[in-house]
Amino acid sequence: MSDADENTYNPDVLECIANLSNDEVFTPPEVANAILDLLPQELFENPDTKFLDPACKSGVFLREIAKRLLKGLEKEYPDLQERVDHIFKEQLYGIAITELTSLLSRRSVYCCKYADNKYSVTKFDNLHGNIFFTEGKHLWVGGKCLHCGIGKASFEEQFADKTEKHAYQFIHNAIPGEIEDMKFDVIIGNPPYQMSDGGSGPSASPIYNRFVDCAKRLNPKYITMIIPSRWFAGGKGLDDFRDRMLNDNHISHLIDYPNSADCFAGVDIAGGVNYFLWNREYSGICNICTVRGDKKSYSSRALNQYDIFIRSNESISIIQKVLKSKTALMEDVVFSRNPFGFESKSRGQNKKDSEHSIRLIHSQGEGYVSESDVLKNKESVNKWKVSIGKLVPSNGEVGIDPSKGYNAMTQPRILKPFDVITDSYLVLGTVDTEEKANNFSNYMKLKFPRFLMHETYSSMNISRNNFRFVPWLDFSKPWTDAELYEKYNLTQEEIDFIESMIRPME
Repeated sequence: MSDADENTYNPDVLECIANLSNDEVFTPPEVANAILDLLPQELFENPDTKFLDPACKSGVFLREIAKRLLKGLEKEYPDLQERVDHIFKEQLYGIAITELTSLLSRRSVYCCKYADNKYSVTKFDNLHGNIFFTEGKHLWVGGKCLHCGIGKASFEEQFADKTEKHAYQFIHNAIPGEIEDMKFDVIIGNPPYQMSDGGSGPSASPIYNRFVDCAKRLNPKYITMIIPSRWFAGGKGLDDFRDRMLNDNHISHLIDYPNSADCFAGVDIAGGVNYFLWNREYSGICNICTVRGDKKSYSSRALNQYDIFIRSNESISIIQKVLKSKTALMEDVVFSRNPFGFESKSRGQNKKDSEHSIRLIHSQGEGYVSESDVLKNKESVNKWKVSIGKLVPSNGEVGIDPSKGYNAMTQPRILKPFDVITDSYLVLGTVDTEEKANNFSNYMKLKFPRFLMHETYSSMNISRNNFRFVPWLDFSKPWTDAELYEKYNLTQEEIDFIESMIRPME
């Protein structure tokens, strides 16, 4: 080999593919191996261990498992071809999510897109080998698929004339007959994350939770999957799943990436991602690792310590001090979404007149509406109010360098009496004087309340639930962070953590 050959860049094709899409995210080999490291390594020395990836995209999990089995079974099967044949025919199984990914998976696992080809590393008597793909069928009930939640109208608009229907076999009761009754030791994968559900705008429902639930129903020894972290706080289609996960004491390990780019380079997933190890024989607290950039923190605690998952190990003691103080919390005073009944697209009329005397704040500026147009919370119209945008700024701050800190929310806005807002904003509470409104607004700019909000985030949407740990105080006086740190008896270490997490709000 020449020097030129030795210096030629030869990238791993799966590393390249892993950076292509934000829709159905491909798993880099490095991440796949970190997930495999959670499993007991003796599994790779047992010729009877059976693995299933129910959401094959690139085949990376099966490929990396095969590497470990090839080493682990060397003594059991000294002959390389005999070892290869046993591993690929008796131990590794996959269900692809599309026809294209079935070909890609076979190419990376068998070195040939058709398993009966002479170039396959192990020759099957069929073209699919143990990596299957047959399109499932959507079951329409009330205009939506019972299995995946996609809206029928949305489906017909997006996929009716396309080859791929995205009726994923594993969650559409279409497990291939060859493996339907098979007992798997390990179910592993990176499932698709969401499907359009036919709601208004770019509405989509999560489906990764359905893959996890289906895997549990098969009752393997181990389940490990990498999924978005939005389930930590529940939300659309995830409340029941969150409850099941938080109360499942078979989850022995959880590795959390609040910034998805720390796991998937160049991929922004609001709320971050996580992977977990579910162990059928385990029952106890969970070993949690939170990864922020090059920093990792560890703790062992019950996932159901609160009714949402608190992802920062360092924040637990701070939250406990707030709750122990029995201070009133803002969750009880923050308004529900769409506080006055005006949609985000509402603009009102341009000029104020005798009938249209109430100012409507919207994302493009302001307009005027009449009092009869207010459909909700009429009793609050004539009060001083403080509001913020209902979205975490900068697309959920997914691309923020943690060392620079987070804002956690947009600048608070003071709403005068007879000011109302559209559904683009949240009302944080009402007070009876301008002085209290100013103190309330300045309080929300402090690091301490924004830190407590940030610790509940798992998506880019903010709701009243995100204020469950934020104190509701007496705003007849102004507050400072120093006063709040003292009020809740924070240690210097806890103060330093908050100061490092949240940036000053100008």
